[in-house]
Amino acid sequence: MNPSQPAAFRMENVAKAYGGVPALCGVSLSIQNGEFVGLLGPNGAGKSTLFQIASGLFAPDSGTVDLFGLNYRSNSAEILGKLGIVFQARSLDADISVRANLKFFGGLFGLFGQRLKERILVVSEMMDIVPLLDKPVRSLSGGNQRRAEIARALLPEPQILLLDEPTAGLDATSRRNLVTHIHEIVARTGLSVLWATHLLEEVEGADRIVLLIKGEVKAEGTPAALMQMAQAADLTEAYITLTAAKAP
Repeated sequence: MNPSQPAAFRMENVAKAYGGVPALCGVSLSIQNGEFVGLLGPNGAGKSTLFQIASGLFAPDSGTVDLFGLNYRSNSAEILGKLGIVFQARSLDADISVRANLKFFGGLFGLFGQRLKERILVVSEMMDIVPLLDKPVRSLSGGNQRRAEIARALLPEPQILLLDEPTAGLDATSRRNLVTHIHEIVARTGLSVLWATHLLEEVEGADRIVLLIKGEVKAEGTPAALMQMAQAADLTEAYITLTAAKAP
C-alpha cells in the first residue's frame, strides 16, 4: 500500500433511502490499494445498497463516493475501467459456454481480437477454469460458475474488485476455496477487494472488517482489533458482542 496515492475507494457520509425507509445512514469507509476489506453484516444491513452506489448504479441521496480520487459525475468512464463487480445475482448466460460468455463481456469492455483472447486465457488461469472454458455454464458446479463470473469481472484488468456475497448458494468447501483463491490473487497482483458477506469465516483473513448493521457502520478494524475491542476470544464472539452492544 502506498499512502501517497489516493485510496482505491472512499465513501464519505453516504445516505440512501427508498420510499422514506433508510438503507444507508451516513456510511463512511475506505479501501487502500492492495487491501482486502470485509464488509460484514446480516441480511438487510444495507450491503447490497452500498454496492449499488459503489458501482455507480445508484446515486446516493447525500455524501460522496470516489475511486482513485475520481468521482462518478465527471469521470464515470474512467472509473468503470478500473472497477470489477460481481453481484449476488448470477449474470452469465447459462446456455452458452464460459468462453462465449467471456467473449461477449469482453466486447462490452472494449476488448477484441488477440487482446481479448489473451485476457480470456489470463483470467481463466487466474481463476483455475481453463479446462472449463468450452463447457456450458449450466453444466458447471455453483463454485465454478462463481469463478467464471469473477473471471469476467477481471477481464478489463480492474484495480478494485467489488464482490457482493459471492459465495451465496455455495457449499462450505466451495466457499472456503473461493475465499482462499481471491486472497492469493490479491497477494500476487495488488488488487483491492471489498468482499460483502454475512458469514464470519469469509472475512477472518481480511486486512480490515467493516461491521454494517441497519445501514450504519458499527465498528471497523483488523479482526484482531475487533476481538480486542469486544474483549472476545474469537471473531464470532466479537461479532455477537459488538452487534449486541451497538444495536439501536
